[in-house]
Amino acid sequence: MIVVFPKLIAKSFSAVTIYPFVFIKHKAAKTDYVLLNHEYIHLQQQKELLWVIFFVWYILEYLIKLAYYRNTYLAYRHISFEREAYFFENDLDYLHKRPWFSFIKFL
Repeated sequence: MIVVFPKLIAKSFSAVTIYPFVFIKHKAAKTDYVLLNHEYIHLQQQKELLWVIFFVWYILEYLIKLAYYRNTYLAYRHISFEREAYFFENDLDYLHKRPWFSFIKFL
């Protein structure tokens, strides 16, 4: 379910996914299929890891990457979940052919 909720989203982001919702900053993002595909990939990742495990893993991986890169943006971009989502965001058929736990290939 897509929800327009600009106050939830940090300035540098356009959307946030918290299963089962995709929160977007602007109503116009409802037609940004690349952005939505990116967020739907996150929805699938969250379902696979039963939501709570996803967020624990996400935060731990972010902290490890932050210690390594010493840069918040680089740490974020190197999280396995984000790497998968950014890599396949332009492939609008990806979720139809995506094997379960595909983010592991991006560790």
